[in-house]
Amino acid sequence: MYLEHFALRELPFSITPDTSYFFASGSSQEALNTLLIAVRTGEGFIKIVGEVGTGKSLLCRKLMASLGEEYQVAYIPNPYLEPLALFTELAAELGLEPPEGGPGAPPPTHLLVKLISQRLLDIAAEGRFAVVCLDEAQAMPVETLEALRLLTNLETEKRKLLQVVIFGQPELEEKLDHPSVRQLKQRIAFDYRLGPLSRAELGYYLHHRLVVAGYRGGPLFTAAAVRLLRRRTRCVPRLVNIVAHKALLSAYGKGRRAVGAWDVLSATQDTAATRSAAGWQDRAGLLLLVALSLVVATYGWMVPR
Repeated sequence: MYLEHFALRELPFSITPDTSYFFASGSSQEALNTLLIAVRTGEGFIKIVGEVGTGKSLLCRKLMASLGEEYQVAYIPNPYLEPLALFTELAAELGLEPPEGGPGAPPPTHLLVKLISQRLLDIAAEGRFAVVCLDEAQAMPVETLEALRLLTNLETEKRKLLQVVIFGQPELEEKLDHPSVRQLKQRIAFDYRLGPLSRAELGYYLHHRLVVAGYRGGPLFTAAAVRLLRRRTRCVPRLVNIVAHKALLSAYGKGRRAVGAWDVLSATQDTAATRSAAGWQDRAGLLLLVALSLVVATYGWMVPR
């Protein structure tokens, strides 16, 4: 692997949502600020929507890491659950033992809801706040969304007993347009649409991740490599990570200390999500750049000194 070759401590472009690699881009930092303000003001429902690969899971984990001890956080990464299964997961996240049902039967829903409600009251009595974060919420069945809304009806005279933060792909918007969950949609007090990196942010993003991984040298990606990476990944963080990792492997395989445009081009052609019919145009552009460089070099030799 290329770690020693580039003086890295760990892989800089892993797609695992590690909060130490959180990059405060304009979009992600604004989304995080929105979440922190919304949670601290005690709103019931908060929604974050973003395309695949824009960093929703990392943002979710960053939010949880940013909340203090006064918050009891429940994290449900896969909400493709029926209402009873969701309540069971939530109870476990809140440190509860679900009540037993009959022989071979699941616990009665009303007893489970009662147990969760009491736990939420206890958390409020301690002066703390309960927050549940649901990732990939576009997969949640409509009836489960409605059941979750009913659970958020619990409140004291001062505030809600449970705040819900939902992260999902754009399909979540379509699901929330379903007539049966129109009351839930009305209760979303804060929402934000997470976007990709801006064109100007991509170079800083690459350097940030390299530094976190232990890199201490100069620019590792050439300007041409960054431009090609920007064009082929559309600055979507997950695609950037995948292509950048493969480009580092390509440069390492050639014994180079910097990642060039040819390395990025090879990486994009090896990645289904970035492989396109425009590949020949990128190759033609690179060949033209090489040809111009040769002409300039030749002309320089011919100029009298």
